[in-house]
Amino acid sequence: MLCGTISIVEKLAIKANFKPIPDQTKATEALVKGINSGKKGQVLLGVTGSGKTFTMANVIEKLQKPALIISHNKTLAGQLYQELRDFFPRNAVSYFVSYYDYYQPEAYIPSTDTYIEKDAAINDLIDKLRLATTANILTRRDMIVVASVSCIYNIGSPREYGNYVLQVSQGMKIERKRLLERLVELQYERGDFGFHRGTFRVRGDSVDVFPAYQDTGLRIIIAGEKIKEIQLINTISGESLGKQEKFVLYPAKHFVTDPAKHKDVFQLIRSDLEKRVLELKKAGKELEARRLEQKVNYDIEMIEEVGYVKGIENYSRYFDGRRLGDPPYSLLDYFNEAYGKDGWLVFVDESHMTFPQIRGMYQGDFSRKKTLIDYGFRLPAAIDNRPLRFEEFLRRIPGFVAVSATPAPWEVSLAGGKVVQQLLRPTGIPDPEVEIRPTKTQVADVIKEIKKRAKKGQRSLVTTLTKRTAEDLADFLKEQKIKVHYLHSDIKTLDRGDILDDLRLGKYDCLVGINLLREGLDLPEVGLVAILDADKEGFLRSDVTLIQTMGRAARHVEGEVIMYADQITGSMQRALSEVKRRRKYQLKMNRKYGIKPRSIKKPIRGKLVDREEENIEAVPFLEMEIESLTPMDRKRRVKDLKREMRLAAQDLNFELAALIRDKIRELEE
Repeated sequence: MLCGTISIVEKLAIKANFKPIPDQTKATEALVKGINSGKKGQVLLGVTGSGKTFTMANVIEKLQKPALIISHNKTLAGQLYQELRDFFPRNAVSYFVSYYDYYQPEAYIPSTDTYIEKDAAINDLIDKLRLATTANILTRRDMIVVASVSCIYNIGSPREYGNYVLQVSQGMKIERKRLLERLVELQYERGDFGFHRGTFRVRGDSVDVFPAYQDTGLRIIIAGEKIKEIQLINTISGESLGKQEKFVLYPAKHFVTDPAKHKDVFQLIRSDLEKRVLELKKAGKELEARRLEQKVNYDIEMIEEVGYVKGIENYSRYFDGRRLGDPPYSLLDYFNEAYGKDGWLVFVDESHMTFPQIRGMYQGDFSRKKTLIDYGFRLPAAIDNRPLRFEEFLRRIPGFVAVSATPAPWEVSLAGGKVVQQLLRPTGIPDPEVEIRPTKTQVADVIKEIKKRAKKGQRSLVTTLTKRTAEDLADFLKEQKIKVHYLHSDIKTLDRGDILDDLRLGKYDCLVGINLLREGLDLPEVGLVAILDADKEGFLRSDVTLIQTMGRAARHVEGEVIMYADQITGSMQRALSEVKRRRKYQLKMNRKYGIKPRSIKKPIRGKLVDREEENIEAVPFLEMEIESLTPMDRKRRVKDLKREMRLAAQDLNFELAALIRDKIRELEE
């Protein structure tokens, strides 16, 4: 928790009821030695279930350096965050992922002359965790941040954010009016009748503030022109939780602007606007020129009046003082600002997936922005509000440890061809036995195998090649009296975690999926992994994918893999050889150390983000007669509709989400 102006220096210390095994200790020592010797790239090849997260934690503890751990999706990032939070209970472990429940980026479709305004529904809890991350980086050294690839996106200057704070202390001279003005400048909104994150309220001589990044509030009591007392308060009851001599309040948003610099910035924006309008007119684009002129002038007026406008990040280059083409400020710059270029660590989890994702972010963003600029919706400076290019990402990090069971050749080459291997599991469980069976009777055979595992209290995973096949197979298995559910990308993100928990709890005996049953999933109850059509070469049946999928059976002592194939492809051969090598090594070490394999026992953690039970009737938003609703009914309907809008967006049904959004606006007006 952020507290006061003092930089908190708490030793990074692991609290665990087990110690690292020799293989983990050896891997830790090798990685620490490499970092200390200045290696910029290292690879940790850790088999599924070998405790890669625990090894990362041990490296962090030994080096006593803040760390950033990047994962390629929110689900795995959440799992890592929970594990590291358990390992480091006294330290600041933060979670930094995209904070949108519903997100429609600003876009223009020339073929239909359709402009889509940016629209989003922000998850307040994740927004709080993001703001807590940046505030903690600037005040603590015992920091571990688990992030998705959103950490390479523009979030504004860390120097501007760190300097643009409100420091209050007991006895400090400040008028109440000036205090309220400073809160507004820090993007806090006055909310006397609704006290929530990012707001403040005034009650007599007291000013209560709800910092956007923590769960406790702040009460500043003013007597005359001096601060008489500072208290931390319970945000619900208003009860005092103790006095503070001093406190540093950080902004409620990452994008903040200093009013003292506005005059020069607006002059520069207007100068660029004149040049761009002239360019468009010369190209015969009178409509685009007029459109751009109106939009930019409106935005400037809004920033002058309230200090903020929707889409202010598109002007960030001007406010940050960056030149044309300069990379944006991202979370990486916060680390460099606080700890120096070599004062922190970077781990890239499931690197064979995460690095390609980082590489691909820039181009998609560039294409969308270029269309907006060409048609007069944005100034060319908007292109500099973007994710980092891959080479910019590499220049901003001190080096990296790539962590994967199947590292890519690029990562290995950057590590000089040397790979730190962690092939032993603390449980002694070897990689599973693999059996190959013909595809002709694969469905009938897999039904028999699932039922056999269900009688033993074990779970099964079945992978197919398409969503349709996964759903059809799940339906057929239900007809065979098997408790089953399918899992693919159309399942909502938060629902996926619930389904996996239900599998572990025994509500289902089997999950049927495509490529979601791979990296990082921790399912110790799974005794069978069945891969249908294993000989169909492609991304879903590459050697990397096959190794990752087979690894899901490596957490149960009786784990087994069945591949259904009529021929052994090159990918299958490479995957089988690698699994055989790892199995042979584990069995050899088990004999050497007298280890008896045992299944993993792992509790089911609480949900990362609590959700309200969806026990509401479907909302007939199109037939609703607004005039007949009372103000209270309207408020209730808006709340229900926002929930429906988020669900529609999660289902990728953006047309329905847009209809619901319009109905919400109609109700609110």
